[in-house]
Amino acid sequence: MPVVSPASRSQSAPTRHTRRNFLLGSAAAAAGVALYSGEFARHHIDVTQRTFAIRNLPPAFNGFRFVQISDIHLEEFTEEFFLTQVVKRVNALAPDLVLITGDYVTNGIQSTRVSLAAAGRCGALLNALDCPQRFGILGNHDAVLDPFVVRDHLQNNGIPLLVNQFTRIERGGQHLWLGGLDDILSGHPNLDLVMPPSPDAPVIVMAHEPDYVDAIVKHPRGKLVDLVLSGHTHGGQIRLPGLRPFKAALPTMGEIYTEGHYNFGPMQLYVNRGLGTVGLPFRLNCPPEITVATLRPA
Repeated sequence: MPVVSPASRSQSAPTRHTRRNFLLGSAAAAAGVALYSGEFARHHIDVTQRTFAIRNLPPAFNGFRFVQISDIHLEEFTEEFFLTQVVKRVNALAPDLVLITGDYVTNGIQSTRVSLAAAGRCGALLNALDCPQRFGILGNHDAVLDPFVVRDHLQNNGIPLLVNQFTRIERGGQHLWLGGLDDILSGHPNLDLVMPPSPDAPVIVMAHEPDYVDAIVKHPRGKLVDLVLSGHTHGGQIRLPGLRPFKAALPTMGEIYTEGHYNFGPMQLYVNRGLGTVGLPFRLNCPPEITVATLRPA
């Protein structure tokens, strides 16, 4: 039998304690990060101010302000109290227009019946938005669950959804064109249908999945689009400081343009980080976002 000297015992004990302390410290740190990202960070709203310089902007729209929100994902992880808080924050900003770029609910672990019922509650909560106009589009989760039911719930609460459609936004006797594409992953998007044949004013297009912007750039009528608004990516949800999101955390058609402002010549893209979460109820270095956009002439 090997003999363990007193000196060996005195060296091994601190080693065991050091390893145990490290493991305990690591577990505590992981628990702390989980608590922070799951309870505080995912409810800490970032109100992001953006200015977009738009070519041929009608003078009446100089200083026009709209709010973009996206990816609510009510019920699976996003609580009703949080969406109520978001609506209050948006109302306090007093925008001229609110745009919602899809995914009101989640096609996830809950049953389809429960998720579609959540769409009704989402519409009812969004009905408290008191801005002059509000419009939305479908997201991939909405389109997979039941686009018609989700659309009805939103429209019955005063939020028309533009699905390969466009509308005129008027101000001071002048106008802009606002279009909304059908969901790219689960629908049939058609850029020809989201603007007039010959637009006589700037064109803003809502497209849930941001990577579709490459198809818009290549489209014969893509040069007529001034601004594309997207969501879908959640910004990656969990990020390390100063680094791009983990690729595994990014969805299909949201792997290239992950968040923020991009330029494609005269056309611009803005990707909102969204409000909710999928997969896990965590956000880290990637807070939920309310975008406040101001239009200025280019």
